Amino acid sequence: MESPYYCPFCKGNRQRFNIIEQVPRPVKKDPATGEILQEYQDDALDPFHMPYRGVQRKIQCALCGIIEDEEVYVRMAQSHPHPSM
Repeated sequence: MESPYYCPFCKGNRQRFNIIEQVPRPVKKDPATGEILQEYQDDALDPFHMPYRGVQRKIQCALCGIIEDEEVYVRMAQSHPHPSM
């Protein structure tokens, strides 16, 4: 997302962030050993396997280290505009 960010925790960082792209990997594991028994494609999940519905991107403040959804950083920037704007 091409929007300004503002850290909701340290409330000082507007520039340094780590963007974390989340890529879900649907699998079926052996409950005893933890071995992966089967990997699924998103379009071919079995009836008992719910597809991932979480956010695709998380943001980490590179100053304080807090990790939140991207939307949290964007909303903070919108509610606390940069003084030069």
